[in-house]
Amino acid sequence: MRIKIEKFPQVDGDLGWLETTPGFTAPLGQRVKGAHAFDVAVIGAGFTGISLALRFAELQPSARIAVVDALRVGEGTSGRNAGFLIDLPHNLDGGKTDANYARALYRLNAFAIDRLREYKDRFAIPFWDDAGKYMSAHEEENESGLTSFVKMLSVAGFEYEQLSGRELERRLGTSYYRSAVYTPGNVLVNPAALVRGLTKALPKNVTLFENSPVSGIEYGSPHRLQFVGGSIVAPVVVQATNAFSEEFGKLSRTLAPVFTYASLTSVLTDEQIKKHFNGVRSWGTTSAHPAGSTVRFTVDKRIFVRNTLDFLPELKSTRAGLDNAWKQHRKSFEARFPFLKDMPFEYTWGGMLAMTLNHEPVFADAGDGVYTMGGCNGVGVVKGTYLGYYMADRINNIQSENLQFIQQHSSPSWVPPDPLRTIGARLRLTRESAAAGGDV
Repeated sequence: MRIKIEKFPQVDGDLGWLETTPGFTAPLGQRVKGAHAFDVAVIGAGFTGISLALRFAELQPSARIAVVDALRVGEGTSGRNAGFLIDLPHNLDGGKTDANYARALYRLNAFAIDRLREYKDRFAIPFWDDAGKYMSAHEEENESGLTSFVKMLSVAGFEYEQLSGRELERRLGTSYYRSAVYTPGNVLVNPAALVRGLTKALPKNVTLFENSPVSGIEYGSPHRLQFVGGSIVAPVVVQATNAFSEEFGKLSRTLAPVFTYASLTSVLTDEQIKKHFNGVRSWGTTSAHPAGSTVRFTVDKRIFVRNTLDFLPELKSTRAGLDNAWKQHRKSFEARFPFLKDMPFEYTWGGMLAMTLNHEPVFADAGDGVYTMGGCNGVGVVKGTYLGYYMADRINNIQSENLQFIQQHSSPSWVPPDPLRTIGARLRLTRESAAAGGDV
């Protein structure tokens, strides 16, 4: 079976997290040139693929493992997200909200965060911030989302704090939000710095290839990955390609690629900090409405805004889309920080959320030594980390309670074909964005 890859990742805009990472221009891997043979080939050098390679190398130190990425590490989705390491079930993650499910999901999320923390400490990865997380509402009608969140937290026994009025304004440095729920276990990071830092942990039996898009794949014994000017053969292939997973022919009508956009300001001046954020520590807030804005006041004194949703089946953005997102970001930013209306955005970029209709991820054995993962539903840093780890366990027949839970909850719903998929997705996104109102 031969598959020609038609769609490839690209750089969508100015990648703010990457370009504010120390040493971001340094290459971390080589290009695939010439013929290579490995025991395992991992497609995708994001959190999922790197996590799998690290765990597989622990289990089989003599295995020859290749990790390949179409872009540079940190340029893909793993380096473009909002940088929340979310420990608790999240509104974007959706799905079940009963207490037992929430506790099991928390256990997995906390496991992933602890594993990432170990690498952060060992390799001095910068911008890690144990800041917790706010879920905030500006619109009164969207406060019901906070009520539902609090109900789940209370029943499951999680720690939280409800805030409003002057106390919330004192915490955030803005009076925009009516109310919020704060949970302490979330971590805020520069995701590009984190995913690039993880490559330092790859042992000698793992070879990293960057700037090497797979142009085709021939499934067989072994499988053959084709590149411009090179090839890799391996009996085991793991596709950690998230929104691009259906390009490889082992998955179909499962994923809905939703594009969203972010902007990041330049560094606030000492005068601006003293005047407007005196005593305010770094923070991040998600919206009580799933289509609302995510906002951060970063540890390096920038402000980050993410909103605007679109369904782009071609898996890439346009200049017009980036321009429209920038305009919405300005409105959202100035509404929250009118005292900074002259503050420019230094970076604006786009990235994809790979969504599934029932919010369950892809975690599949496609047969003949091919495995695929994806559909992280907007919480890809922690979910990708634990999916990669436990896929390595699955391949090596190591059973656990966590692996059993993942397998029981990784049956994504069927998605209709285009044009129904695109029409339905865009109608829903338009409706959700309208309902979010001022929370955008």
